[in-house]
Amino acid sequence: MKRPTNVVLHGPESTGKSTLGARLAAHYGTGLVPEYGRLYCEVHGSETDADDLVAIMHGHVALTEAAREQAAARGASLIISDTDPLMTAAWAVMGLGHRLSALDAFTDVGDLYLLTADDMPWTDDGIRLHRTAEERARFMALSRAELERRGV
Repeated sequence: MKRPTNVVLHGPESTGKSTLGARLAAHYGTGLVPEYGRLYCEVHGSETDADDLVAIMHGHVALTEAAREQAAARGASLIISDTDPLMTAAWAVMGLGHRLSALDAFTDVGDLYLLTADDMPWTDDGIRLHRTAEERARFMALSRAELERRGV
């Protein structure tokens, strides 16, 4: 059985990834892999360190694998992911100021990445951190750079 195509939404905070993901999943009648970083921060708080980001990567991987298995069982050819470990890698550089080897070692990249722009108004939801225009522009540049670095 062919592995379902994974379309990944990638971009800074407050750029519509979750809304777009839900709409795409509904339109295509397929599963949505939620943003694991958000789920993690809702439980543990938004202040993350390297260990937290590695845990977030593992959570993303587990949710993605479960979604692939469910999609394959239904005969679906597509899943939508609201971010993945490449976004966590960009987050590490943004938040910690350096790359993490565990995130750099991640190789199970998506099949298609949709990069969302930082041209929407920032919305405070209690989890998001990077609200200024300068922070958003830097996070956008890091998000794009991560995709370019990986060649996706």
